[in-house]
Parts: sequence; C-alpha cells; structure tokens
Amino acid sequence: MSVETPKGSPRTQGEASEFVGVRHVELNALFGFAERQMHVVKRYWVWEVVWLFYSLVSVLSIGYLASGLGTLGAAGGSFDLHKAQLYLLIGALLWGYLSLVFMEAAYAIAWERWEGTIEYTFMAPVRRITHLFGICLFAIGYGLARTFVVLLIAIAMFGLDFSHADIPGALAVLAASTVPLIGLSILTAVLPLLSPQKGEQMSIALQGFLLLVSGVYYPLSVLPVAMQVAGAASPLTYALAGIRHSLLDGAGVGEQLPTIAILLGMGAVLIPASIVVFAWAENRAKRLGLLKRSG
Repeated sequence: MSVETPKGSPRTQGEASEFVGVRHVELNALFGFAERQMHVVKRYWVWEVVWLFYSLVSVLSIGYLASGLGTLGAAGGSFDLHKAQLYLLIGALLWGYLSLVFMEAAYAIAWERWEGTIEYTFMAPVRRITHLFGICLFAIGYGLARTFVVLLIAIAMFGLDFSHADIPGALAVLAASTVPLIGLSILTAVLPLLSPQKGEQMSIALQGFLLLVSGVYYPLSVLPVAMQVAGAASPLTYALAGIRHSLLDGAGVGEQLPTIAILLGMGAVLIPASIVVFAWAENRAKRLGLLKRSG
C-alpha cells in the first residue's frame, strides 16, 4: 500500500529547496564562465584591439569597394549604388558578429588547453551545458558590443541611411539567429577536442566554408548548385537574408515570422545535437589523454 506524501510535508519542502539550490548554483556557474571569458579578453586586451582594428578595416574596405563600383562603370542603368553599398556593409557587419561568436567557443576550448585549465573545468561540479552556454553568453555580448562600435564608425564615414529600415524586424531576426548560432558554436568547439594540433585550423576552414556558401557578399543564386544546397542548410544564410530584408526593404516582424521560425527550428535541432556530440568528444579526449596542454 503506497502512502502519498502531503504537499506541505518537510520532505517535499526539502526537495523543492534542493531544486532551487541546484538552479541557483548552475545560474551562478553560467555567469561565472562568461565572466572568466571576459577576464581572458582583459588579459590579452592588446590582441583584442588588433582584432577590433582588423574588423573595422574589413568592413570599411567592403564599403569603399562598393563606393568604387561607380568609378569602374557599374553605376549605369538600373544599378542602385547606395543599395549595393548597404547590402555589402550589412553583410560585412553581420559576418563580423556571427564569425566572432562562432569562433569564440572554439578558441575558448583551445585557450583552456593552452592555459592548462581544461581538466579542472571538465572536473568542475557543473553541467556541461552550463559551461558551454556561459562561453556563448559572453561571446554574444562581446560580439554585439564590438559590432556596434564598428557600425557607428561605418555610419559616420559612409553616411548610411536607415530611414526606410524596420529596426524591430531586424532585431527579431538577429535574436532568432542567436539560437542556431549557439549550436554551431558548440559544434565548432568539438574540433579542438578531436585534434589538439589541427583543431583550430579546422575551425578556420569551417568558418571560411560558411563565408563562401552563406551569401555574405552575394546572393546564393550566383553559386553552383551544390554550394546553393550547402547554403540552404546554413542558418547564417537565413539570418543575413532576413536582416537585409528588414534594413533594406523595411520588412516588419510579421513578414519575418517564416524566417524566424526557420532559425528557431534549426536551433532546436542544432543545440541538442551539438551537446550530444560535445559530450562524446569530451569522453573521447579523456580516454585518449588529449586534454593535456600541447605546444
């Protein structure tokens, strides 16, 4: 004969308190990992200045490339030079943000191995998803801050006009794109675990492939069919197309709902899959002794 535990019994209250306590610890750990990434950036702040300068120069180069199209004779007929410039600059800015978030997770694992802390991190009594989400949380905040600085300078230098843009629509797509981007970032973080010597180079190669097929500087229609198929599988393609649709054509949140649904659906698949793959790669690295610092 089973005896039901009264809802107000000490046992039930104790279990509830323990659950709340575990959630509090995990939340603290989440922000703790984000804060640790911030301290790493502060320690190597000179390199961050260099990368900020590189991002700025890359965006400005694309802007001046668009400005030079008129000189090269591309401004005739129905060609809209201003729209072309906005198209390219939006692509450069968004790629700067997306690639930064994408690479921060991969380099976080590589840096931990170099610093000799990765074994301690993997032994910490926190869930792996908390650790990975903490890294991604910092990467998203840092990426947005750096992209905003570059955007302000680009607006000042090129006099960009966003009077016809729908900012809420663009922000909604950007927020939705963060979900699959986290999944991609965690999948990229697996590469340094699989190969201590070549993992970072593999991450750069994957980043370059996404740049090629995601329509950063051109529509997918100009690519060969095989690359168009690869681009259709990339969430960055839909993020770029959706944000451009809002900033260039004034598409509101309602018009962006199909794009937002696609991005959220991709995220719902990528995040669980990436966590499972990371867990497998972590167990493999521990079994083969690949967590030790190299170099």
